[in-house]
Amino acid sequence: MNIVVTGDFCPQHRVAQLFENGRYANVLGEVRSIVEQADYAIVNFECPVTLGGEQPIKKQGPNLQCTIRGLEAVKWTGFDCVTLANNHFRDFGDQGCTNTLKYAEANALNIVGGGICLGEAAKTLFTTIKDKTLAIINCCEHEFSIASDSVAGSNPLNPVQQYYAIREARQKADYVLVIVHGGHEHYQLPSPRMVETYRFFIDAGADAVVNHHQHCYSGYEFYNGKPIVYGLGNFCFDKNDGKYGKWNEGYMVNIHFDQLISIEIQPYCQCCEEPMVQILDSHAFDMRLQQLNETIVDSSKLKTAWLRYCEESVQIYSRIFEPLDNRYYLALKRRGWLPSLVSVKRRLLAADFICCEAHHDKLIHYLHQ
Repeated sequence: MNIVVTGDFCPQHRVAQLFENGRYANVLGEVRSIVEQADYAIVNFECPVTLGGEQPIKKQGPNLQCTIRGLEAVKWTGFDCVTLANNHFRDFGDQGCTNTLKYAEANALNIVGGGICLGEAAKTLFTTIKDKTLAIINCCEHEFSIASDSVAGSNPLNPVQQYYAIREARQKADYVLVIVHGGHEHYQLPSPRMVETYRFFIDAGADAVVNHHQHCYSGYEFYNGKPIVYGLGNFCFDKNDGKYGKWNEGYMVNIHFDQLISIEIQPYCQCCEEPMVQILDSHAFDMRLQQLNETIVDSSKLKTAWLRYCEESVQIYSRIFEPLDNRYYLALKRRGWLPSLVSVKRRLLAADFICCEAHHDKLIHYLHQ
């Protein structure tokens, strides 16, 4: 069977205006044939459907939304399934989640990774394709979208729970696909933690693992003969400035499930000068992708790149712990003219509370009060 998986779909700005006028072909016409030729096609639906009157939740980062035209566009393009485990599914609370589930069903789209409660969100999707059963497990890292026993939302990344889901799916399905929404925004490599976790999913019995979320594409590897794709990039996600860069390039992955599992990459450019998804020439793209792949499979290179990225990001995270948070203090500190006001003792205390599993459990409870 031939399965196409694409990354983040969020109709905003110019794309939203075209969709409201029913002009789906202007945006997605070039990729429609590729999607329709697949035996089954999956897209990450990165925002809830709102009808008017829904209230945004309190969170860090933007509250994204779209109208029912977003799901209609997905159906028009030929997609069969939307993944809902992402960091924006719950942006407009229970009502936004319920709307999305309702109108996905109305458009005859399968859903996975999201639900009216945690039990529903965590369900594995089983679908029969060419007399074979495919199991799809979808989860996301913990931000503000996670479902619970009493609220709607997304299925959280929890390697223990995913292990049991994979083992159960392995008994019922011919093939098991795990799709994760996670990683570091605008960083084109996986962290060592991601590599370890996704390889563990393969060891547990998954036949393929695909990741999205970073708003830029990453590389892939074959681990024990099974593909792990570490980042697809945005599929269709317009933004105001319209500049050409990492935000605008991505690829669809075509997974061929057979005795030997193989993949094909279809690169594209999305929402640059024009609000559309355009197929790219693969030669130059493949060369850049190969460089990422070579780093991923070399643990030493990957660790070096990761530590460099962490050092570049240190100022962002240090702000969380500083007792002062005004621009003058931060500017002086950034220039090295003022020392940190966080003592070594307080940093050690923070490290203990965050890193130690027992303290971490209680800290999470405190932060969610």
